Amino acid sequence: MARNRLNSSTAPKEELPKAKINKETFKKIAGLLAYLKPYRGKFFLGLFCLFISSLTALAFPKLMGAMINAAQGKQNEAFIPQTMNGIGITCFIILFVQSFVSFFRIRLFVEVAEKSLADIRRDTYFKLITLPMNFFANRRVGELHSRISADLAQIQDTLTTTLAELVRQGVLLIGGTILLVVVSPDLTVFNLALLPILVIFAIFFGRFIRKISREAQDKLAESNTVVEETLQGISNVKAFGNESFEASRYDKSLRQVVKIALKGATYRGFFASFIIMCLFGAVVGVVWYGSYLVHQGHLKIGSLTTYILYSAFVGAAMGTFPELYANLQKAVGASERVLEILAEENEPISIKAEDNKTETVINGNLSFNDVIFAYPSRKEITVLKGVSFEARAGEKVAIVGSSGAGKSTIASLILRFYDPQEGELLFDGKPSHSYRLTDIRNQVAIVPQDVILFGGTIRENIAYGRLAASDDDIVQAAKRANAHNFISGFPEGYETVVGERGVKLSGGQRQRIAIARALLKDPAILILDEATSSLDSESERLVQEALEELMKNRTSIIIAHRLSTIREADKIVVLEKGRVSEIGTHIELMQNEEGLYRYLSQLQYEV
Repeated sequence: MARNRLNSSTAPKEELPKAKINKETFKKIAGLLAYLKPYRGKFFLGLFCLFISSLTALAFPKLMGAMINAAQGKQNEAFIPQTMNGIGITCFIILFVQSFVSFFRIRLFVEVAEKSLADIRRDTYFKLITLPMNFFANRRVGELHSRISADLAQIQDTLTTTLAELVRQGVLLIGGTILLVVVSPDLTVFNLALLPILVIFAIFFGRFIRKISREAQDKLAESNTVVEETLQGISNVKAFGNESFEASRYDKSLRQVVKIALKGATYRGFFASFIIMCLFGAVVGVVWYGSYLVHQGHLKIGSLTTYILYSAFVGAAMGTFPELYANLQKAVGASERVLEILAEENEPISIKAEDNKTETVINGNLSFNDVIFAYPSRKEITVLKGVSFEARAGEKVAIVGSSGAGKSTIASLILRFYDPQEGELLFDGKPSHSYRLTDIRNQVAIVPQDVILFGGTIRENIAYGRLAASDDDIVQAAKRANAHNFISGFPEGYETVVGERGVKLSGGQRQRIAIARALLKDPAILILDEATSSLDSESERLVQEALEELMKNRTSIIIAHRLSTIREADKIVVLEKGRVSEIGTHIELMQNEEGLYRYLSQLQYEV
């Protein structure tokens, strides 16, 4: 187990798309921006508040400079009070307006972001659970979970913080630059000489940070996958004594994350040092040159103060843009990966429960007509090679054969997890494609060998077969499944929490809960996939009694290794290397001395 999982974790990862910000990128993420549409009124109101907040911030340097000029008796600018007291009162009024609109800006942006993200999470989750089985065959669940969590968190941060900061700093940069020109054109020409250098450097820095951020996200997803896989298989880890191996594997993955993070920190640190040097160098240069202009009588002291403050605004805005740009790139990359999932073709199942009610009733007749099938992820291996058999309504049909013969594949095709490449599967004489997918799955139930229970209560797990079932229906199903007695023995009864994947229950108890769930569903076709193969004798007796109750008056497809459990079947289909080699009853097949069934039966009897 550890070796297989180690190989899967070290397998080469598929190349993720690069998050380049251009016209094509914005076209791609327009689908996510559409999630803002229901809240566009509040979004634009938040933008308006943000714009007002940013504009009022630009008024303070002007007012501070005017106050200094007023202290020297040189204040003569229009639209500004001429006294220090008047200027001070004006500052407090503007400060109140800025605080007022800032509150609504934050409140509105967070509301819009949280609601739109909730919609994206809902649709992404529904898309994931309605994707065909082949999608999950090619991807690890832990990695998918990590991608969705990390990528949507990045999008959320962008909508709540980065987008607002981009607008705010953009207003400060553009408005501040215009006001710099108004205050002193000479100083502005001197001050903006560094701008081309900063822009060029920011472009090159953006390329590095984009690549490193992707590497860090990939490695973090890989380390999260290690944790999830280990916890899911914790019993095997402990049974093999591989705790130290798993800890070492996780530590190795974390060290790779740290290595990439430090590499990114090196680039960001270098860029931050460069920005600090340029910004503070510009401040020193402006004060130096401005003092010269004041000395020459070309500039007032208050105007120099105003200019220095505007320079600080512009410099701070320029300094935040590289980080904001890097965050925007990460958000675009995250958006592209979410959009890839949303663009996948899902199974035709509605998110509305009322749309998934049964429309066409299936009586239980089932036919395989010359079915040829290979899994999409392994197209070179044909699993079923012209399989044909029939199960009439109410019949018990057993499917037997050696491992890899295609028994479980037949169960997957009946549930339409996959569709055959050739041949057809018929329900009541009609092709499976003529039925809605929901109609088929609502009327087909499966009791697998390895029963997976959800982490809720026993009641919730049984009710999963029919969500609208009453308490009496649940108890009745449990009684018929030989489960009521052991459930009643728990202190909490039906409210007992079964634990993650049902680990608090024995194998036989989990099987009987699964049978109760299937009884509650009352399917037309029942699939038993080696349902008793891993149980002890007493548990097998109880489960077998429950299965006999479950199989009454319904078509049953019994997949079994132990042939002693299917001797009473109405028909036995023997598979050998993907082909049907024999069909008949137990007695008929035992009479065929050269048959595979007789060979397997004698082999098990000898064992």
